[in-house]
Amino acid sequence: MRREVQLTESGQGRGPRVLLLPGLGARGSGFRALANQLASVARPVLVEYPEGEHAACGAGELARQVLRAAGRMDAVVASSFGGMVAAHLAAAGAARGVAFLGSFTRTSHLGLRGRVIGMMGPIAVWGRPGVVAAGLAAWKPVPFAQVAEVVPTTKEERVTTWHRALAIDGEAPPPELRRLPVSCVCIQGDRDVLVPPSTLERLCASLPPGTPRHLLRGAGHVPYFTHPEECARLLRPWLEAIAPAETFIPPTTLPRSVVAGSAA
Repeated sequence: MRREVQLTESGQGRGPRVLLLPGLGARGSGFRALANQLASVARPVLVEYPEGEHAACGAGELARQVLRAAGRMDAVVASSFGGMVAAHLAAAGAARGVAFLGSFTRTSHLGLRGRVIGMMGPIAVWGRPGVVAAGLAAWKPVPFAQVAEVVPTTKEERVTTWHRALAIDGEAPPPELRRLPVSCVCIQGDRDVLVPPSTLERLCASLPPGTPRHLLRGAGHVPYFTHPEECARLLRPWLEAIAPAETFIPPTTLPRSVVAGSAA
């Protein structure tokens, strides 16, 4: 059982250091194919969240844990619930860029789905998601050996998902990023049944004006997992524009007043 955030550095180049944040119940190792695609222009870092009831906190506290473990970062690529964690990091000045992949920064972006996000916990524990659930999320068959990259399969992962889903509703959302000097990009699968394309407008309205948005045909909720080449093609220009800032020194901790606050 992981009791702390675990990191796997997968690039040794001089490009921007970019954290790859999974969604609720997914594993950071599912980003491995995308990390390999980005290694020529960036320094990808796979992130695994802590497990267990004690570690199942909301996005704000999780962002603080990620920052303590990762320290300096140039950018974040975030999937689904990982977008909430990334927004907390960016709003506190800990990341200069965020790529949202089928993401949201507030549950309100999900519409009616956001009101029942706590049900993801009971679904994870009682529904015991497997090959069928993974295939629905990916919108394509997922090999049995890779199912655990997409949905929670171990007892620890299911219990963590239960408590973290409940914790999301118990905290304030991150501040909006639209007035902040943060470089953002959105990538959305047109077959995403969990965070459907209809949510993209609400997400983009909370981001800096002119944020690019891309719709991937045939991609589901985990495009980084099913379409790593296409995602990398869209992310490379964004990462090259960010470039590593040698003088960029982010905070080592996130102020609780920022993490707990919200902006109109």
